[in-house]
Amino acid sequence: MDEAAHFWDEHYRTHPAAQVRVNPLLAEIAGPYPPGAALDLGCGGGGDALWLARQGWRVTAADISATAVHALRRRADADGLPIVAVCVDVSLKFPEGAFDLISAQYFHTPFDFPRARVLRTAAEALRPGGRLVIVDHGSTAPWSWNQDPDLRYPTPEEVAAELDLEPRQWSIERADMPQRHATGPGGRTAIVTDNVLVVRRNPGGRG
Repeated sequence: MDEAAHFWDEHYRTHPAAQVRVNPLLAEIAGPYPPGAALDLGCGGGGDALWLARQGWRVTAADISATAVHALRRRADADGLPIVAVCVDVSLKFPEGAFDLISAQYFHTPFDFPRARVLRTAAEALRPGGRLVIVDHGSTAPWSWNQDPDLRYPTPEEVAAELDLEPRQWSIERADMPQRHATGPGGRTAIVTDNVLVVRRNPGGRG
């Protein structure tokens, strides 16, 4: 098994989500959008995919962890939700289709990963008027799997620069670093920073 797949399988096997919740910033950002086709990159426990499906979105959810994908499939089937969950390394095979919303929530990994290239591919998979919603860690929560004290998180502006998207085809709708009270495993709480970037494919862009 691939080292990254094994790592994330073990993570979701040893940290099963008894209650999966939507990431609050995704709910805040995507809540007003009219539902259409959505792609959840790195779906993990499936809270975002389940929430999107309940809002009327047709959801494709992708993760490298078979453990996470199988758990999401069971939850989606039990609730009768229109979610296609696929186990895939998106750096090698990006899900096919065109999307109105692509969500990349905390799309980090401790392994070598061409993140900027994958996110550019995501931007190119948007339909005209569609949005890529990237929410990154801006600080390290006490319960994070990565406690490297020297870790530096790129700002939203730096992420946008890495994507290097043609401004005639894509626009930056939001780039900020809000703080919020977060609750982690065992009820621990902390104030965390999120780095938020929302990219929209211009309505006249190719799709």
